[in-house]
This record gives sequence, structure tokens and C-alpha cells, in this order.
Amino acid sequence: MKFCSECGSGNLARSVPEGDHRVRYVCPDCGTVHYKNPLIVCGVVPVFEDRILLCKRGIEPRFGKWTLPAGFMELEESVEEGAQRELYEEAVATVQLGPLLSVISVPRIGQVHMMYLGDLAEPKFATTPESTEVRLFQESEIPWEELAFRTVSTTLKHYFECRRSGDFSLLRDSLQ
Repeated sequence: MKFCSECGSGNLARSVPEGDHRVRYVCPDCGTVHYKNPLIVCGVVPVFEDRILLCKRGIEPRFGKWTLPAGFMELEESVEEGAQRELYEEAVATVQLGPLLSVISVPRIGQVHMMYLGDLAEPKFATTPESTEVRLFQESEIPWEELAFRTVSTTLKHYFECRRSGDFSLLRDSLQ
């Protein structure tokens, strides 16, 4: 951080504020403590019959790699609304949102990924500026080596394990 978002001072210091236990950016001019907290990535595992909808990224990071439709949650929306919005932005698709399937913390980059199961009623989807290709994959067709993020492969593996067992439990994990 270079400037205080409250007063504009460029005189920020890193210190442990009184009553706290972590180092934070503190503005000695106005006293504002700046908290940096993890970002939430929300998304969907869209399922049509026995296939999963994946998007080939048309944006960085990981341009050209396959991913589940997901992205950063916006202010003034719920996690569920964010997951639905991201699906529409990346694949022009909608689902009946099901249960939360995975919550994966990624501490080294300050993110928490939350993925829902979603029922795609019909195979209606399209490319967007964010996705150069959108398509349905059976488990045997998943391009595992071409997936954009470990959270995506972890979530997909969990989904297929759940599907085989018939028990869709919530995966809680942390990736370093």
C-alpha cells in the first residue's frame, strides 16, 4: 500500500495496532488501520446429464487453459449470486444452483474459492470475451493437464468421487 484511502497520506507505516496481533498498514496522520482480507472466488460446477461444462480462458491469468466458470465475488451480491453471474459472464449459461461443493483456502494468494454444484437444464451456452471456447466434457475427456488452477482440478476430482459414491459432501481444503 502506498497511500491511505481515508486521507491520501503517503506516510503509511506497518505496525501492530493497539489491541491487535497482526502487522497492518496504519496511517499515522489520520489513525486509519487498513485491513487486507482474502478475496472470495465463487463459481459453479455446471452439470448436464453426465457431462461438465468447462470454459477455455480468454483472459489472463492462464489464458487458453480450461476452467470452471468462476471469478471474484462483487460487493452487494451473495456468494450464490456471484456464482450465477460468473457462469453467465463466462458461458452465457444458467443453472439451478445446488449445494456448496467445495471451499478451498489459498492462503499464499489471499483467496477462498467456493464452488457450487449446478444443474444445467439444457445444453445452452456460448463463448464470451472471457471464454474462447465453452464445451461439455465427460469425466474421461477432462483435459486434466490443461486445467488453469489447482482449485479447479481439486473441485472436479471431488465432484467425480461424490458422483461415484452418490454422496455429495462438502470438500474443505487448503492449498499452499
